[in-house]
Amino acid sequence: MTAIDPPSRAGETRPTTEEKSRRTATGTGVPPTAHGPLPLPGTPAALRALRPGRLDRLAAGIRDLLVDRVSATGGHLGASLGVVELTIALHRVFDSPRDAILFDTGHQSYPHKVLTGRAREFATLRQQGGLSGYPSRAESAHDWIENSHASTALAYADGLAKAFHLRGAARRVVAVVGDGALTGGLAFEALNNLGAAGRPVIVVLNDNTRSYDPSAGALPAHLARLRESGQVTPDRNVFTDLGFAYLGPVDGHDTPALETALRRAAALGRPVVVHAVTTKGKGYAPAEADTDDRMHACGVIDPATGRPRTTGKPTWTSVFAAELAALGGEREDLVALTAAMRLPVGLGPFSRKFPDRVFDSGIAEQHAVTSAAGLAMGGLHPVVCLYATFLNRAFDQVLMDVALHRLPVTFVLDRAGVTGPDGPSHHGLWDLAVLARVPGMRVAAPRDPARLRALLREAVESGDGPSTVRFPKAAAAADIDPLTTMDGIDVLHRSPHAPLDVLLVAIGTTAGACLEAARLLAARGIGVTVVDPRWVAPVNPALVHLAGRHRIALSVEDGVREGGIGALLAQHATDAGVTVPVHALGLPTRFLAHGERGALLSAAGISGPAIADTARRLLEHGAPSAASLPAPSSTRSTS
Repeated sequence: MTAIDPPSRAGETRPTTEEKSRRTATGTGVPPTAHGPLPLPGTPAALRALRPGRLDRLAAGIRDLLVDRVSATGGHLGASLGVVELTIALHRVFDSPRDAILFDTGHQSYPHKVLTGRAREFATLRQQGGLSGYPSRAESAHDWIENSHASTALAYADGLAKAFHLRGAARRVVAVVGDGALTGGLAFEALNNLGAAGRPVIVVLNDNTRSYDPSAGALPAHLARLRESGQVTPDRNVFTDLGFAYLGPVDGHDTPALETALRRAAALGRPVVVHAVTTKGKGYAPAEADTDDRMHACGVIDPATGRPRTTGKPTWTSVFAAELAALGGEREDLVALTAAMRLPVGLGPFSRKFPDRVFDSGIAEQHAVTSAAGLAMGGLHPVVCLYATFLNRAFDQVLMDVALHRLPVTFVLDRAGVTGPDGPSHHGLWDLAVLARVPGMRVAAPRDPARLRALLREAVESGDGPSTVRFPKAAAAADIDPLTTMDGIDVLHRSPHAPLDVLLVAIGTTAGACLEAARLLAARGIGVTVVDPRWVAPVNPALVHLAGRHRIALSVEDGVREGGIGALLAQHATDAGVTVPVHALGLPTRFLAHGERGALLSAAGISGPAIADTARRLLEHGAPSAASLPAPSSTRSTS
């Protein structure tokens, strides 16, 4: 086992710099406590060697570590605090990584990381090059899966159990799934297959009655009846009917009881559900008192109070939240849907004013989208509010259930583009490339709060098909007013008394970087026009015409470059006979690691200096002069 500096408990006085120096000089490096250095097992084997009487102290030490380190970096605190004893029991009963322990989403994986040798790395949690906020196969052999989209672990478990069986490997498979994630359709599909197959997969149901919000639908009511029954093995429930043995409900904070239930489950040699009842945020008073989401996720906070260390600036989410609530007061036909993310996607104000007009599908994006189609068929205008990355799960429903029927459904995608510390599963890189190909879909990318308000209003006023409004996870920037608007396109900059050298097409929040690039290019005598198409898909024909009047056109977007808006603009230019080179600048088509949003964008060439450098290189590589350009296919003036 290794000894690490025990973190300060909430409310404790932290050591002064002088005290830290003195301790380091004496060689301990550890603040003295009543029990001396906190021993944390560096491996699951070391954990299994611990005497049972030491486990309560271990659990308290893990919670102290998490509160101390996560308060400094931000992360999923409440979810992890609730599964400390459960994770200890799992690693004492099963032999990870030989036995596969799968966590459905990484929100609950921090204790698992601590117990598999990564305690010292928590100072780098969610920092670029540091510890991932989710399970990561690159970090540890103990992390089998790293996709933090919920409701997947049971399907992974089904496949692994089949593989182990076919290869003759006597290895056990355990999937830890929350009651919130169990509301997802994929989880039900997996239960249907696991129960019928009869293979010895153990499903540990981490029942804390919520994801962010309290869990939605009929299943939570069924689980409540099981919790209230107090029986160790109720005769019949949804799990037994699906072919599982059922053990529980078990106190999820009683390590010996959990170990007993898990060992019994392993001995049964068949599909088993172990129903563990836990408290989200357990052991940290600010989290337990947080009625909104038990501090499911937090930014940098004061560990003594759980409050943010700094007053945050208005975010894109808060701007959207206020505008949608205002629209709700103007339009009785406006309804909102979400998939277990009411508060994170900004539906708090709307739901408080119009509680009967908000529908939470649980973690079931597919159901939410098709239900929205039904609402639209019934004469309402649904606004489906999701993280951009989670809309990926419902593309078929967007395409076939909404767009095919030309229904007026508005999708509002939060966390579009680079999200920063949440990493590859949460970056919203794909929505522009995907949605721009949906027939009849209009896609808006606001550059500032004023455009977000205006474009949201335009979207919900549209009654002839679906629309999308996307924005990033970031503080809302200052408004950038246009110099003029032509054919629906905002002109943000035009170099005075200069040739039409470079057209910069700013997609959404890249407008600021494009304007900086324009200033840098203008200082070199290069004429630049910066435009914001506002509605970026379908491509505005006037934008194609405008590109044809410049030597080069450069589109800049915070989505994947291949197949994105820039590529679509280039295709339309070719179809229109425009010979001006159209270059697309965007994000690479790969899974981006976690890191600071600005740094990740800069690394992809999306910064003022990088955009200016790209434009200069394109001009130097033989872009024709304005005098030699053929006449554009349209005679409409744009200057």
